[in-house]
Amino acid sequence: MKLTNYHTHTFFSDGKTSPAECVAHAYRLGLNALGFSDHSPLPFENSFSLHEDRLPEYVAEIRRLQKENEGLMQIWLALEMDYIPGMSAPFAALKQQAGLDYVIGSVHLIGHSHQDNLWFTDGPDVAVYDEGLRRFYRGDIRRGVKAFYDQTNEMIQNETFDVIGHFDKIKMHNQGRYFSESDAWYRRLVLETLSLIREKGLIAEVNTRGIYKQRYNGLYPSGWLLHEMGKAGVPVIISSDAHHPSELTAEFDRAAETLMAAGYKSVMMFDNGQWIEQPLNDLKHR
Repeated sequence: MKLTNYHTHTFFSDGKTSPAECVAHAYRLGLNALGFSDHSPLPFENSFSLHEDRLPEYVAEIRRLQKENEGLMQIWLALEMDYIPGMSAPFAALKQQAGLDYVIGSVHLIGHSHQDNLWFTDGPDVAVYDEGLRRFYRGDIRRGVKAFYDQTNEMIQNETFDVIGHFDKIKMHNQGRYFSESDAWYRRLVLETLSLIREKGLIAEVNTRGIYKQRYNGLYPSGWLLHEMGKAGVPVIISSDAHHPSELTAEFDRAAETLMAAGYKSVMMFDNGQWIEQPLNDLKHR
């Protein structure tokens, strides 16, 4: 299997290093393809997204690296686009503006219209998650989780993109405190989203970041959900959601093993402007 990572962040958003450093380390690791997917610009000040005025610089740097590494490694230009109703730019328009190769669609902030209305469900601080749950949903986890999946479903239905990012990540800061993934109400919500993913022909990423950052002892999506995805024929990629070069292939072996246990025999690879299947077997470094 060709070794790839299509979800990579740099210092243009909330990553720790330059794109060039990521490429150099990716080559040492034996990657055949590296996709850059910094967080898309948002219309309010924050510490994690690409500033709109730096978008041309980001595009130019990734395209420079693409040319510089031609014949050595495939380099791809993408964005991880946040979907916030009434606030985020249309994905298709931003893709065209920046000339992107592909788009990852994700939800990190639940709410709409104004930054003061947003529940931040990601990031390293569990207290932020808990405070948002109390403030916006009076501590009602079922309402909060439903809002996450409603917004995810709206993104799937309204936007055009290739890969859906960590679509069950709402579980990360739960940490077994508020609900169980075996709860019937939770599974109904997740499987409804899975049905839409299949209907729209999206690729689902199998994201390893929770494991190596020790924020969740498993993948996004969970093993039980990967079995459901396999039965539904939803294509996947393995990604590390790297924010530092050292994370580029973190826990890929575990992801591959879990996918094979779920019945997967292939993962997707981006090549020559399209997504194609490649066999899933042991990941090997150069």
